[in-house]
Amino acid sequence: MISAELQPASTGFDPQDEGWMRRALALAEQAREAGEVPVGAVVVQDGREIAAGWNRPIDSSDPTAHAEIVALRAACRALGNYRLPGSTLYVTLEPCPMCAGAIVQARVARVVYGASDDRWGAAGSVFDVLGSTVLNHRPVCAGGLLAEPSAVLLRAFFNARR
Repeated sequence: MISAELQPASTGFDPQDEGWMRRALALAEQAREAGEVPVGAVVVQDGREIAAGWNRPIDSSDPTAHAEIVALRAACRALGNYRLPGSTLYVTLEPCPMCAGAIVQARVARVVYGASDDRWGAAGSVFDVLGSTVLNHRPVCAGGLLAEPSAVLLRAFFNARR
């Protein structure tokens, strides 16, 4: 289930966060137009967009082509580094365990997401990969920014498919 509720572990938002999340929502809309689950992601560092992506598993025949993974891969290529210290990842849906693992591996400093995912969420909804004290990196995580438009887009997509 997709939820527009704010996660209790949220640390708050910075003034520029809403603009970047709106950019991620525009990317989610591109995913929807392409027949993919509407999730968009943007990697930002030092106030500028490094890379962006949207869900592409169907188009690419790749189950790992979630918006976050697409954006992280592009950001790493753009910077010539498999680590993204000091970066913020904006994503319209709470990352799943696979994406959360990639976020930790890339050393993303901060994650801001829209809607919570009560089935696959790994930022505290179902799992807490991003907050795990067992792992050697824990990004700051803030959920619920523009949660309602993110959730509405996802619900409309799935309702249309039923």
